[in-house]
Amino acid sequence: MTPAINAARKARIDHRIHEYDHDPASASYGTEAAEKMAVDPQRVFKTLVVATETGELVVGVVPVTAMLSMKQIARAAGAKKAAMADRQEVQRSTGYVLGGVSPLGQKKRLRTFIDASAEAFATVFVSAGRRGLEIELAPADLATLTGGRLTPLQQEA
Repeated sequence: MTPAINAARKARIDHRIHEYDHDPASASYGTEAAEKMAVDPQRVFKTLVVATETGELVVGVVPVTAMLSMKQIARAAGAKKAAMADRQEVQRSTGYVLGGVSPLGQKKRLRTFIDASAEAFATVFVSAGRRGLEIELAPADLATLTGGRLTPLQQEA
């Protein structure tokens, strides 16, 4: 049981837990999750923590097939600039290890922005709080549970 799963259960939202054997040698946790669960990778979302120029940490949730646009997330957060947050700071503020950071049940609730592409699916997958564990839920429930906002976050190709 992880804080992410506990948050979904406590809120009584419809969700499913998916577990798979995580390969420590895997270079991309999200792509590995999509492959091992045999799910469209556009439905599997990664959780990225960025820091704005003021030092605020915010969360961007984007498909594993996409790159997070620093411009888009900065704009969404009302900031001028954003950059990937320090690894230790991410683990300290979320309570999760990298590769297992969930947008749900974080130690310190960070403002969350979810890529608008999530709305194209009935359900999406996000980390359930550890490597090899995913939670499937409706995008609207993800937004409700995180207090998140759906907005375009993908970097243009």
